[in-house]
Amino acid sequence: MNRVHLVYAASASVSTPWTIGRHLGEFLSQHYDVCLHPDMTAPNAIVPEPGDTLIGHPTFSPFGLFNRSYRHPGWRRVILIYPFAPEMRQAGFLNRMMPYCNQYLAITGGYWFKRIAETSFSHWLPRMAHVDLAVDRGDFPAVKTRFNPMGQRRFVYIGRKVWFKNLKYLSAIARRMPEIEFAWIGTSRLGGIEGVKPLGWQDMGTDDARRIVAEYDFLITVGNCDANPTTVLEAMAWGLIPVCTPQSGYQGYPSIRNIPLNDLEGAIQVIEELQRLWDEDLRRTQVENWDLLDRHFNWGRVGRQVVEAIESNVTAPLGRRPTLPDRIRMRTAHWFSLATWFMPWMLYWQMKHLWRNRHGRTE
Repeated sequence: MNRVHLVYAASASVSTPWTIGRHLGEFLSQHYDVCLHPDMTAPNAIVPEPGDTLIGHPTFSPFGLFNRSYRHPGWRRVILIYPFAPEMRQAGFLNRMMPYCNQYLAITGGYWFKRIAETSFSHWLPRMAHVDLAVDRGDFPAVKTRFNPMGQRRFVYIGRKVWFKNLKYLSAIARRMPEIEFAWIGTSRLGGIEGVKPLGWQDMGTDDARRIVAEYDFLITVGNCDANPTTVLEAMAWGLIPVCTPQSGYQGYPSIRNIPLNDLEGAIQVIEELQRLWDEDLRRTQVENWDLLDRHFNWGRVGRQVVEAIESNVTAPLGRRPTLPDRIRMRTAHWFSLATWFMPWMLYWQMKHLWRNRHGRTE
């Protein structure tokens, strides 16, 4: 049986990225001898034996486990699996890896994948495969059994406060519609979201968190360059109706309602329409979303895509080399993101893992 080294965060948590590593590890173990490496930041390299495959998630830091391992010449295949949105600060650092990777499984929405040819990343396209995320409906049981009355329906945002979530737009919507409750499950050292009710961090695997979620009717996310937020799928499983910008990755699904990006009047019009929908319409949409999860957004489909990439013997040639300005931007843009390796908290994190590695600590 071939050995697969899977470098991906993994635990019993129902949240991403840990649930991704757990489900992938379980699925691949049915087909291969899997070595799961859940500490993606471990500052060492994996040395392959003949026939081994490396698949995993790189880190912004060049000292992470995948980053130190992918260039070894002994791999049968090297497969990159990572969220994709066509923005230099998020994806530019991957450019140096692409010549060494046989395939890039891009966790992204169809909205973005259809547009890659128009971006500075178009030369990656021959080696890319579109991967939609998934949820286990057992981890996110249906909790929404009753919608609030017309005109009193509530919206909740679940997630981090980072630039590509475009939360100033959400704040603008909430301030223009003070009669509607907009809430936020999450925390940030950068403060709250003006006009949005703070609910704090919640462990979404607990009954208390699910009771809070059940009070809301719609999940709202207004990202401007968001790859494929899992919260949309989680909300569908709970029974909430997702409302998002196409730039959150989801477009073309009638049961996932789109609002325009940075068009305040257009967004208000959509939200007012949602407030006027009959209860029967919302319940019908709820059932359509559950069917969509069962048919497509499931871990079996993701696992089969990964197995197909592992079994393939094809490595497509990369497209035409990007222009020099684009190559410079790809090499430098992520340096100015909050996650870049020389930020103080990232340096602390790297020194901690270097110390643990040297002293043989595993906690």
